[in-house]
Amino acid sequence: MAGPLPPALVLAAGLGTRLRPLTDVRAKPAVPVAGRPLVTRILEWLAAQGVAEVVLNLHHRPETITRLVGHGEAADVRVRYSWEPVILGSAGGPRQALPLLGSRFFVVNGDTLTTLSLRALAETHASAGASVTLAVAPHPFPDRYGGVLVAGDGRVRGFVRAGLGAAAHFVGVQLVEAAVFADLPAGRPAATIGGIYDRLLADPDDERPGSIRAHGCGDDFLDVGTPADYLAASLAVARREGCEALPVGAGSTIHPSASLERTAVWDHVRIGADCRLDRCIVADGVSLPAGTVLHRRICVPADAAAAPEGGSTAGNAAVYPLDDLPGTDR
Repeated sequence: MAGPLPPALVLAAGLGTRLRPLTDVRAKPAVPVAGRPLVTRILEWLAAQGVAEVVLNLHHRPETITRLVGHGEAADVRVRYSWEPVILGSAGGPRQALPLLGSRFFVVNGDTLTTLSLRALAETHASAGASVTLAVAPHPFPDRYGGVLVAGDGRVRGFVRAGLGAAAHFVGVQLVEAAVFADLPAGRPAATIGGIYDRLLADPDDERPGSIRAHGCGDDFLDVGTPADYLAASLAVARREGCEALPVGAGSTIHPSASLERTAVWDHVRIGADCRLDRCIVADGVSLPAGTVLHRRICVPADAAAAPEGGSTAGNAAVYPLDDLPGTDR
């Protein structure tokens, strides 16, 4: 596909429930991955591929996104915002943002990092005459997440829940025609998978039964769904960028006698003398007293999220286990 690429809608409005308690501190797209906010990495990836116009939809903790992104100057894209007073979902969000987008646009999940070629995706979409083209890859966790059923010719045949058969994994990037969303009522929540996409596949009057297509890719992608996923993604990106340890956030101080292994430290954190942290996440504003020892734990300011039932505190922080949090599908 020659010429400029269509604009992109980055889905950034969600509550990030599976990433709690970290999303009690920042919206999911604002969390730092190997020292740089996830949304910044996504915007720079879009810009590098030739996307010039980006819309972000906002609802939960919007200030943590807007103060990082502004109008997109740092990423060399033009950014506008679509505000959702209530969360409108994977179809209602695009419907709300249609006045800011063209007749065709990318939709990018705000919690995914990938090296996918958008131009290759656009070529697949255009050559098939599709209404929706989903980027898919071999499924890494078919028992954990649902998937996409794809025919041999690339047509999407349906969607399945986790554990219900061999399916491809949707990597969080798609190219869509605005007309798919145009008939939805504005300001009303609506879903794509489990909603309008399923109806599009089932519509007997659809003159183009292949209107939802799959674009297979073998590109790298990282999910930032749960706290454990987030830490694994941060470590993977740091290794890819040649860092032996995760960068420390702005305004944070770590006592020289403290020892940190595979630990993410956000902004304005204080870690005292002789602390020992292994595979931990320490969110903005946490202060850990001398001698704190933690293994596979999450620390968030106690005024942002109360400690879980049976949990603990350290300094000014509520301390959660990294694994087996409610709602993490682990």
